[in-house]
Amino acid sequence: QVQLVESGGGLVQPGGSLRLSCVASGFTFSSYAMSWYRQSPGKERELVAPIDTTGRNTNYADSAKARFTISRDNVKNTVYLQMNSLKPEDTAVYYCHARHAWAGEYWGQGTQVTVSS
Repeated sequence: QVQLVESGGGLVQPGGSLRLSCVASGFTFSSYAMSWYRQSPGKERELVAPIDTTGRNTNYADSAKARFTISRDNVKNTVYLQMNSLKPEDTAVYYCHARHAWAGEYWGQGTQVTVSS
């Protein structure tokens, strides 16, 4: 059965760092583009950063550029989001997403990130 399990969220002070992980199982991870999304209360879910199947091509929302780094390990079936210089506006539930051109897509259950002093 397909699973995307996120971890690494928590409470951090402004300016701090967190590393989110998403471990995939039940599908061919290396064939899926992966992304991190986030959703704050009262707001729509937004794309933070996608990464292609090889890990060589990435992109970032303007709010994440120069602070966040997405990466993947196709041996460990894991995608990461390194988040530095965190701001209160980064507070959200962060979701892992897997997408295949024709096989469909999957979502993780989300991990809460709270940036507060």
